[in-house]
Amino acid sequence: MGTVDDYLQGLDAADRAAIARVYEIAREVVPEAEQGLGYGMPALVHRGKPLISVKRTQKHIGVYPFSPEAVSAVADAVGRVPATGLDKGTVRFQPEHPLPADVVRALVTARRSQIEG
Repeated sequence: MGTVDDYLQGLDAADRAAIARVYEIAREVVPEAEQGLGYGMPALVHRGKPLISVKRTQKHIGVYPFSPEAVSAVADAVGRVPATGLDKGTVRFQPEHPLPADVVRALVTARRSQIEG
């Protein structure tokens, strides 16, 4: 077990499925990513740096790539998905309107490039 697995266990079924899906896609992009923490949040970590965290908040599920630049890289695509939104370092969505897999891949790829750059 790791921090992400532990976090997922405490969620209701709809949130767990939506959040686990984002982590699964991230692991496809960066299979060597490990579970850890990023700014105190359960996260996948790559080369010792936080890659992505996904958390349930009161109003939405937040995807945190720890990078405003990574969020900017997917801004146009996110804007085309119902019930989503952006903040400087966050992509928001609802479980009933999940982020498309290609958006998650692009977000994780952008963050991985920063870490490896």
